[in-house]
Amino acid sequence: MPMTTVADPLVSTAWLAEHLEAPDVRIVDASWFMPGTPRDPKAEFLLAHIPGAVFFDIDEIADETSDLPHMLPSAIKFASRVRKLGLGDGSRIVVYDSLGILPAARVWWTFRAMGHEDVVVLDGGLPKWIAEGRPVEDGPALAQERHFTPRLQADIIRSVEQMKTVVETGREQIIDARPAGRFTGETPEPRAGLRGGHMPGARNIPLAAMIAPDGTLLSAEKLAPVFEAAGVDLARPIVSTCGSGITASVVALALARLGRPRTAVYDGSWTEWGGRDDTAVVTGEA
Repeated sequence: MPMTTVADPLVSTAWLAEHLEAPDVRIVDASWFMPGTPRDPKAEFLLAHIPGAVFFDIDEIADETSDLPHMLPSAIKFASRVRKLGLGDGSRIVVYDSLGILPAARVWWTFRAMGHEDVVVLDGGLPKWIAEGRPVEDGPALAQERHFTPRLQADIIRSVEQMKTVVETGREQIIDARPAGRFTGETPEPRAGLRGGHMPGARNIPLAAMIAPDGTLLSAEKLAPVFEAAGVDLARPIVSTCGSGITASVVALALARLGRPRTAVYDGSWTEWGGRDDTAVVTGEA
């Protein structure tokens, strides 16, 4: 059950429609697709986006010196990029995507990792917005530069070395959000060169288990049993992981809805862990 009373990390399409013209609200399109998917998020943004939105490029606003995909950028780079997008101090940032909730959660976590707490996810994203007949606009974004002060929040970020300690000590519960077949090792990883399986002690909660049929995040009342059924103790510390740190952010978002807003995300996730030869891997059920 929820551990504390906190503000919901998501807002409804109705809420955003009512606050579309609010001077302190900034809207961010975080659309992203898996490599090889025949869709271009930037091109789709130019064709249709929520009025006033700017496009956040997950793969560019990242640590491009890393061999791993869309790793957190430096605080300096992040601040530089979001300032140019008009995303600054004192803004309520509403993030959405064209899948419903997936990459938006990653950008939500990224802003929080950089110290901006007033950020929420649009529940159901662009698909729900469009299905309800709400307005969209086309063309490039227009933004006035705003100051952003980064304050890196190390407590919600985990490195591979920290994860090795977590595996050895069990001081945090590990939730892996990859599909069950990848977690058990029965289904090959989509990225070449990665071992199959999961970290010792990890529990599996795939994305689909957290999402309602209409593409919104399950309510707190429905999320709690999902975590409990997976063997997760909501009173103990948790770190989330997935393939490359995106779906893991949905776990963090879900736990924030359950009153656990400081859940850590393993940024490198399985792309890093499964690609090394000095990390422990097990197969089969949790």
